[in-house]
Formats: sequence, C-alpha cells, structure tokens
Amino acid sequence: MMIPAIDLINGDVVRLFQGDYAQKTNYQYTVQERQQTYANSGATVMHFVDLDGAKDSTKRQLDTLKTVVKHPSMTIQVGGGVRCEDDVKQLLDLGADRVVIGSLAIKQPDLVSEWLKTYGSDKIVLALDIKIDEQGNKTLPTHGWIEDSGVNLEDLLAQYQDAGIKHVLCTDISKDGTLTGTNVDLYYEVCKNYPDIQWQASGGIGSLDDIKALIPTGVSGVILGRSLLEGKFTLEEAIACWPNA
Repeated sequence: MMIPAIDLINGDVVRLFQGDYAQKTNYQYTVQERQQTYANSGATVMHFVDLDGAKDSTKRQLDTLKTVVKHPSMTIQVGGGVRCEDDVKQLLDLGADRVVIGSLAIKQPDLVSEWLKTYGSDKIVLALDIKIDEQGNKTLPTHGWIEDSGVNLEDLLAQYQDAGIKHVLCTDISKDGTLTGTNVDLYYEVCKNYPDIQWQASGGIGSLDDIKALIPTGVSGVILGRSLLEGKFTLEEAIACWPNA
C-alpha cells in the first residue's frame, strides 16, 4: 500500500530535510488540492504531519486539518505533537481515523498502551524514528531526533505487543528526506520478528526501484513524501508496482 504524506506548516505544504525546520521546502499548491490529486490517483490511506503542532501543541492547525481528515475514500492518519490524551481525543473528534504518536510513545509507553486499550489498536499508530549505530543497536531518539531516549526498539516493542499494537510507522532517520534509498535490511528484520504488526516503511524513497526493493520485506505500507512532491514518479506508477494493488 502506498501512503502519500503531507507535512504542514501554517497550512502550507512543506518538507523538512531530516526533521530540520531550518531546511524547509515549500510547495506551491494547497493541501486540499494535493490530497484530492492523491485520492484521484488511487490512494486509500494518507498521512499528515502537523509541524506547528509538533513544536507547540497549542498551535495545532485545526482549521486546516478539519478540511482533510474526513475524506470519503481514504483513511487519514495525523501526527505532530501528541502529548496528552486530550490531543488524541481532539484529533479523533476532528475526524482523523488514526492518531500518530511519536516521542510520547517512547517516553511514556505505559500511558500510550492504555490509550491503545481505550481507543482500539486501529486508532493508534506508533511513529518510531530509529538511529542505528555501528554495532547495529537500534535506539529511538525523541523530540525531532535531538534527545537520546536511552530506549531501544526491541524493548519498547515488547511492551507494546502486550498492549496489542497493530500499526507502526518506522523511519531510519539517516534516510529521511534523502531520496537515496531505504533501509531494506531493517524492514526485513522487523517484519520477520514482529509479523503481527503492520509496518509502514518511511524515509529515503527516491525511485520506483526503492519501492520494489521493499516488496519482499513484508511491510504493509510505504510512506511517500518528497518523492511524490518532487515528481520522481507518479502515485499511479508507485501503486502499479506494488503487489495486490
């Protein structure tokens, strides 16, 4: 499944390079126009990141999000600065199908595990940004990759499996926004070790060959951001090269 991604700042479609707000690219169309283009091309799931909300949850772009979350043909997942249960409720009440939780999922797994039980495993997506060291250890930095959480991937997933986690968006941060290819070995490993989780691969997709390389890994979805925005290929081409499209 191809999952187009749109990042938003002040209602505008943007992309950051490796999460750096200082390295921002603006695109000259509205989020509504872009969403409808993706829907017309066959997307059934979309991913939105509220970068204003990620910086300050009191500045969430609710007016903009309200125009895109209730879509007749697509499942919509939204993330960006979810720091408390009220944030989860706010996005679900707004119309989002799934709420994406990043740093908080790493720092307070007991709390987020309770939300999984309260709202259901289909309503929560864990967004895990992974830093892999020379020894192959997979640690999980937080807060825009600035803070070292001291938590590793395997320990965290053990806890969330007990809570019934279903959706995990997994990014190798060394690949994000680079268009240089994705970490195929990482996705092979996590899909093999955690087959009950529906993995969304994110970061580094720059060509159709990068997408095709993920087919045998077992991931359920591929996040496509900059590659679509910059016309590296069309969404129709991406969907066509994925099995059971």
